[in-house]
Amino acid sequence: MGYQDLTNLQPPRRRPAAALRTVWRNAVNGVRAAMRWLGRQAAGVVRAAVKGDARTRLTFLVMGAGSALRGQWVRGLLYFASQVGFHAYMWLFGWQYLKKLGTLGTVTQTQVFDEAQGIYIYTQGDNSMQILLFGVLSVILSLLITALYFHSLRAAWRAQRLTEAGKRLPTFREDLRSLLDSRYHVTLLTPPVLLVLLFTLLPLIFMVLIAFTNFDKTHQPPGNLFTWVGFDNFANILGGNAQLGYTFLNLLLWTLIWAVFATFTNYLFGMILALMINKKGIRFKKLWRTVFIITIAVPQFVSLMLMSQILADEGALNVALQELGWITERIPFLTNGTWAKFTVILVNMWVGIPYTMLITSGILMNIPADMYESARIDGAGPVRMFFRITLPYMLFVTTPYLITQFVNNINNFNVIYLLTRGGPLTLEYYKAGKTDLLVTWLYKQTVDEQNYNLAAVIGVIVFVITALASLLVYNSSASSKKEEEFQ
Repeated sequence: MGYQDLTNLQPPRRRPAAALRTVWRNAVNGVRAAMRWLGRQAAGVVRAAVKGDARTRLTFLVMGAGSALRGQWVRGLLYFASQVGFHAYMWLFGWQYLKKLGTLGTVTQTQVFDEAQGIYIYTQGDNSMQILLFGVLSVILSLLITALYFHSLRAAWRAQRLTEAGKRLPTFREDLRSLLDSRYHVTLLTPPVLLVLLFTLLPLIFMVLIAFTNFDKTHQPPGNLFTWVGFDNFANILGGNAQLGYTFLNLLLWTLIWAVFATFTNYLFGMILALMINKKGIRFKKLWRTVFIITIAVPQFVSLMLMSQILADEGALNVALQELGWITERIPFLTNGTWAKFTVILVNMWVGIPYTMLITSGILMNIPADMYESARIDGAGPVRMFFRITLPYMLFVTTPYLITQFVNNINNFNVIYLLTRGGPLTLEYYKAGKTDLLVTWLYKQTVDEQNYNLAAVIGVIVFVITALASLLVYNSSASSKKEEEFQ
């Protein structure tokens, strides 16, 4: 790739609507692929029902029957054991939660004073939290057993066709051997997929569903049950409740401003710092890199807590400036809304620029030197070379990194909370301060106020914003549109 080719790696000028259409088209294609897969599975089941013999059709009632009756005993017993285990779970445990999922419980815990014993006797009631959690778990297990049920039908139909063709059915030992050979990917992927379902998907679904309930500090099970409220929480935070809507819109605006400045100031100044250190003729390059990396060596939370003390109204910086006679009144670095916003951006630059310097240094070293030589021969100056070679190359390589950093800064809890605790507080906002991000407001609603439904709504909205922003930016970038040209 030459100098002229590299200049073409600048991000294409595409309207947001075009990127949005690309995202929509990808989503539609994904849904179509899923529907085609489901169609193939349904077609296989229909063929087994129409063309299957008695042993295959028996599998519709008893999982694994078609495999076991054709000599694949272990496979058939495993299918049957899964069916028995699921029905035992639902009968003994799951059904009592699943049937109450629509109401999240109706019987509250009661207490009656026993005069003879002189104590209160509690009567156990429903627990909305357990009903929601185990109800969702039961739904997920039902979906999994349904998939396994269809798999057993396809296995029975496949065994029937092999038998009719006069071919030998694979033994259980051969199936195990294939899991370490031709189907080794299944062996590797099954454990992490199950763990993701249990520890990621289940909590995620649970959190999203909390957003549609009235689970707060006045509805704490088992004494006070919570129930479904539909989209009321979303309506309140999007304007139905004046103070909530005002707080949300202002914190959303500040969160986006913070994310843009925190991302691009670190990126820009980190790149400039890397260019300065890597410039030919600069001596002691390793020393300068080491000096800036010292901020990374110290744990971030230690640095931020120390800075919060230094920048306090009675902190070391104000005292030193007064002693030097440079100021007469204390500067409210953290106690004035405007000052605090500038302060957190500047401190974040101090903490984050060295990371960007390290990343961009490695990329700068990989830009072919002959490109710069060709540019000089063509008469390009330093500024033109930066905008035509260095910046396009950097943006092309680091666009996924920028998207990741932007999302991380939207959810950057440490810098804000450890410096200002979200303050200074104001009565204009609902339980929030001037520098609170949506994520720190979410934390306060969860830990301090126990408004779990409101916190869940904030979490869902933040997820939607970050997901859409990431997809739109990436689909508008050269990293997505011109990947082949960079080979």
